Amino acid sequence: MNTNPIALVTGANRGLGLEVCRQLAMHGYTVILSGRDFEKVTQAAQELSSATQTVHPLALETGSHDSVMEAAETIARKFGRLDVLVNNAGGNFDTDSLTTTVAMDYVRETLEMNLIGAWRVIQAMLPLLRKSSHARIVNVSSGAGAFESEIGFGLTKMGGAAPAYSISKTALTALTVKLASELKDSGILINAVCPGWTATYPGGEAQGARPVAEGAASIVWAAMLPGDGPSGGFFRDGEKLSW
Repeated sequence: MNTNPIALVTGANRGLGLEVCRQLAMHGYTVILSGRDFEKVTQAAQELSSATQTVHPLALETGSHDSVMEAAETIARKFGRLDVLVNNAGGNFDTDSLTTTVAMDYVRETLEMNLIGAWRVIQAMLPLLRKSSHARIVNVSSGAGAFESEIGFGLTKMGGAAPAYSISKTALTALTVKLASELKDSGILINAVCPGWTATYPGGEAQGARPVAEGAASIVWAAMLPGDGPSGGFFRDGEKLSW
């Protein structure tokens, strides 16, 4: 039986998810690095694994019920439990769209990617998380979905721009609150984290985005909360945010 805490990170073969995996592994977690493309997640896991860090690749498409259930069965068979779930998979930051004209098919796709996919994964992984004595769920949300945002973007500051992304992230934070309320007596802590504007693309830091390692550390903080830590909150860098 693996005595190290076991963490699953979705959408983790690059960028923020990959760095979250790196940091959790450095903290002694056995990390399950997951994504849609098994070849890519295998390569990423091999790059992170070492004599002291254990990272396992896993094919997981959050938009597919069958893929998510198969992933849960694989984790159950190999590890028997799950201690941390980081819902990092997401995208479609539609800054070129407007609320009045965005295509509904695009909105539906974005809600599936940023909200329903995470919801699907949580439901599938809950039986494994309930077997942990210190389970944590982290939903990677965004200040773009907050009514109040101090970093230049949010529901009102962005006007009609990025409607699908913003509203999907608002809903993800709301889902976090609902789950935390339902699971309050389970010992499972669940929080939403905004990693901030993070340089996950070339030239990002030159434009003012924070280093990927800083954004990832904000997520890892929520993954490693002590037993008396908060649940149902929205955080960045360990500080509670209004939303």
